[in-house]
Amino acid sequence: MNRKAIFLLIIIYLAFISLGLPDPMLGSAWPTMYMEMGVPVSYAGILSMIISVGTVVSSLLSDRITRRMGTGMVTAMSVLMTAVALFGFSISHNFLLLILWAIPYGLGAGGVDAALNNYVATHYASRHMSWLHCMWGVGTIIGPYVMGYVLASGKTWNNGYQVVAIAQCGLAFLMMATLFLWKGNQTQERVGRTAPISLKHILKLPGVKEVMVTFFCYCALEQTAMLWASSYMVLHKGVAVEVAARYAGMFFIGITVGRAVSGFMTLKLKDTAMIRLGQGVILLGIAMLLLPLGKTVTLIGLIMVGLGCAPIYPSVIHSTPFRFGAERSQAIIGVQMASAYVGTSLMPPLFGMITERIGVAWLPVYLLLILVMMVLMHERLLKKTGR
Repeated sequence: MNRKAIFLLIIIYLAFISLGLPDPMLGSAWPTMYMEMGVPVSYAGILSMIISVGTVVSSLLSDRITRRMGTGMVTAMSVLMTAVALFGFSISHNFLLLILWAIPYGLGAGGVDAALNNYVATHYASRHMSWLHCMWGVGTIIGPYVMGYVLASGKTWNNGYQVVAIAQCGLAFLMMATLFLWKGNQTQERVGRTAPISLKHILKLPGVKEVMVTFFCYCALEQTAMLWASSYMVLHKGVAVEVAARYAGMFFIGITVGRAVSGFMTLKLKDTAMIRLGQGVILLGIAMLLLPLGKTVTLIGLIMVGLGCAPIYPSVIHSTPFRFGAERSQAIIGVQMASAYVGTSLMPPLFGMITERIGVAWLPVYLLLILVMMVLMHERLLKKTGR
């Protein structure tokens, strides 16, 4: 890899750290935010849903926009849009203003996600895709720390958002100044001369529906486990609240560390093997949650689910150009991102409704059903694409 490619990869990694930075901040600051604004605690779900809708829209439009503007410009403008939205959060003291700023926040996040995932999948080895998503995990760890530090210093949640907004602005300007690094790429130039692929045409391609469902199921499983694991351990397994909270955090750390390790494992294993390995580890973790083997095994099982999640998302993304062709990968990855966000938005609340009726004890069964569907769809994808 030449110096230009290495430097560009560093810029891409920084962009994904910035993508992860604000994601958990709403959850960290909301206990303070909702009281200040005088709205119900449940209103956090409204903001989350608006952000998710924005990411779905920008993901579906990513192929058309990227072909017109190029990956570098799309990424820079998306980061800048996110920075402006976060600055809007930092000056807001009214819930309606938060709703307004959530729109560019979602649109910007989806643009960065789809464009960079496709670029790395097309131009870099599988290990870099794993490390790319590891960088997102690093951002999600830093974000709550920044907010916690600001609040502990006696400042407000607005100041926390302001710090991250300034960091995002700095990255946007850095990306503007380094746009020359993206030029001269043959794949990007070839794609730029072709017409955007319509959604109707994409859905007719063999394997696209299967990969969409695979992505839907993966993100549904990951986000449901993140949201409900702590409640499952406390309410069903009798684990102390503080212990459950600590291990719920370790679930996410397990994903981040797992992706760092997965990058090295891809030197020996191909994407398909990494996906199947991750699914197997998730199955083991769910079994440890489900079986009456004691609290310690339950806690270890949660970490195992996180480790199993680690290689699946980046490996499915990285295999997209191989399965569908580089000229189609941007459009298909955009559709995959949209499916992922839909799964994230719908399935965790659905389990919340199930919990109200039959109890949180069914969490492992719910995760198992999603896993089975994911495995079936992925295996069907392999057969349909013939690779």
